Amino acid sequence: MSDPAQRAEELRQHLRRHDHAYYVLAQPTISDLDYDRLLRELSDLEAQHPELYRSDSPTQRVGDAPVDHLTQVDHVVPMLSIDNTYSREELAAYFEKTEKQLPDEKIQWVMEFKIDGVAASIVYTEGQLTMGLTRGNGAVGDDITHNIRTIRDLPLKLIGDAVPGTLEVRGEAYMTNADLADLNKRQVAAGQDPYKNTRNVTAGSLRQLDPSVAADRNLRFFAHGIGQVDGLKATNHMDFLAEIAAMGIPATPNVQCFDSAADTLKAVAALEEAMPDLSFEVDGIVFKVNDFAQREKLGIRSKSPRWLIAYKFERYEAITTLESISVQVGKTGAITPVAHLAPVDIADTTVSRASLHNADEIERLDVRVGDVVVVEKAGKIIPKVVRVEKHRREKSLRKFQFPTHCPECSTELVRDEGGVFIRCLNPVCPAQLKQKLIFFGSRTGMDIDGLGEEVVELLLARGLVKDYPDLYHLDADQLASQDWLKQRKGKDGKLIDVQVGKRNAKKLIDGIHASKTRGLAQLLSSLTIRQVGRTVSRLVTAKYPTLESLKSASVEQLADIDEIGDIIAKNLHGFLHSAYGEQLMDAFQQAGLDLFVEVQQTSEEDLPLSGKTLVVTGTLHHYKRDEIKQLILDMGGRASGSVSKNTDYLVAGEKAGSKLTKAESLGVKVLTEEQFRDLVNKD
Repeated sequence: MSDPAQRAEELRQHLRRHDHAYYVLAQPTISDLDYDRLLRELSDLEAQHPELYRSDSPTQRVGDAPVDHLTQVDHVVPMLSIDNTYSREELAAYFEKTEKQLPDEKIQWVMEFKIDGVAASIVYTEGQLTMGLTRGNGAVGDDITHNIRTIRDLPLKLIGDAVPGTLEVRGEAYMTNADLADLNKRQVAAGQDPYKNTRNVTAGSLRQLDPSVAADRNLRFFAHGIGQVDGLKATNHMDFLAEIAAMGIPATPNVQCFDSAADTLKAVAALEEAMPDLSFEVDGIVFKVNDFAQREKLGIRSKSPRWLIAYKFERYEAITTLESISVQVGKTGAITPVAHLAPVDIADTTVSRASLHNADEIERLDVRVGDVVVVEKAGKIIPKVVRVEKHRREKSLRKFQFPTHCPECSTELVRDEGGVFIRCLNPVCPAQLKQKLIFFGSRTGMDIDGLGEEVVELLLARGLVKDYPDLYHLDADQLASQDWLKQRKGKDGKLIDVQVGKRNAKKLIDGIHASKTRGLAQLLSSLTIRQVGRTVSRLVTAKYPTLESLKSASVEQLADIDEIGDIIAKNLHGFLHSAYGEQLMDAFQQAGLDLFVEVQQTSEEDLPLSGKTLVVTGTLHHYKRDEIKQLILDMGGRASGSVSKNTDYLVAGEKAGSKLTKAESLGVKVLTEEQFRDLVNKD
């Protein structure tokens, strides 16, 4: 029989590793049943051999004996608050003001989610978790060590031997929406009232005297800040996050670092778009100076540091009923489930639909048709289903069965390797084709005047087009004689059939003909090849300017191009050498498209907007917002989100608002949409 002390230490190491994989990496390495068996074996060993008791043992996660009261402890380093802003303009002004305080230095900016949890300070001494404190008043906090020790994604003992003598990390204790739903179900079953939101539950749990209460609520933790330290190697925030992550401490996810404030502002929208996929609540985005030495120079105000700010947005939520779930097929074949809701008003809009993102999200939420759900809009962006009110599930509801075959073409669906999306891989799937053709005709595609959604629907419904190349063989007379799918109102107000007509048909045919000269790079970026957009297309065709040379390149040669990499190279190479890809490119060639790029291209300096910074505001008629920003980049300019003295032009549409006012006060040249078009088309 093995030595009890040796076996106990083996079990502790195994359990710590499994805890880290499950709670921090979200990559379970063992089943719940097997984990419980290991934990039970360790618990029995420690009970049989009291001398084996260790304060950092995984068995202690359930909590020690209740404390008599919460004692107050001084923070060695004060826990200051964060200044807030609620607009992009104020955020840009903050960046500009901060950079003026370090005029001769380049500032890197870090951007991360502002977790809607409860601030806490965690202290490790010689690698052991020794204290947990609330923020309190910033100078003094409550000792909540007994509850902090129950948080399973926080290691009781740091990983590795070279750990700091003292390490104080600061962050947010929080609860996931799924865990709140499960907790409320238990609350109601026990005859108690359900909790309203995750933050309130977390705050109440951390202040409990009995740690078994906190242990039962499955609290989590993200570290995002630093307090008292002795022996830390990091000299900036990004290195700090990497260093503590290597020790087993969960760091705030999706953190990004940028070399300029302008780049940071441009990336805000992408981080906002990632919010619906999160399993926890956020109420804003935090921006902070990366370099610790620069933070010291910037200093602090009376209550908050000068080197960080929170961009907050209001959250709006409502409760409604999930009436049905449908699935949509996107242009890349991704199958997206959509929640159809009983209409409910949120932030002055009526919401009746919300994306459920993917099959994993449905499983995580355990959402079922007939459920009462909480729907949220944060910052007035796309609504999302936050959680299911499981305690209001009055009867057994069937789990949603994600389809195994495409609802449009019946092709068997395939999950991305190592990913969350389930796709239809049929390149001529009718549902995909509609979205692909709409994108193909858009300004960010082949820029075909007249090829909008209504025309695409008509071409597909009448069987005139079955794939991209068919566009280049359309007959103007045949198209002109077709009736629109939607009837129009006649002079008497009654709905009548109306033909497309010669003028509309000629407009489309002319637009299609003009697109033949767009070139290989623009064609590739218009075909919805996964991860092959305009930038990638330009990079690969700069090295391989003809279709023949591009097809001759190996995956390795494509991957060697700067900014391409293995995955993109495999996607592009796989498409070009697939039976469908070869057939498609041959058909384009036969249709007379230019499948090459000009070797002597316009230099960056010769582009109309070279070196210019532009801001776009208001309602535009000729461009979507992403289209005009892409055009600015194509013409050598920089698209900024805020007006400053460094702005060269403000493109102002209708209802321009505060940006127009600021531009006029700074003397920035204002362009109408027509003037902008003249400027970029002058050559």
